[in-house]
Amino acid sequence: MSGKPINGEAKTLSLAVHQSLEDYFARLEGHEPDGLFRMVMEEVERPLLECVLRHCEGNQSKAAQYLGLNRGTLRKKLKQHGISEK
Repeated sequence: MSGKPINGEAKTLSLAVHQSLEDYFARLEGHEPDGLFRMVMEEVERPLLECVLRHCEGNQSKAAQYLGLNRGTLRKKLKQHGISEK
């Protein structure tokens, strides 16, 4: 497996994030955002971890490989998000 997105998934994901951010800014009604980077990372990281772990049938070594993380980092992130280490 090359690790590269197929059929334009990266572009689709990028467009979805872009549209979500545009919607977020529109709802601010002139207020300035605070901690935007942290907020986006928190919103994206948990579903990413859950989806990859589910796809790997709970195999943390495989999930870590898919994510490009070492297993210890993955375990730390799972704990931070309260995701069960089945």
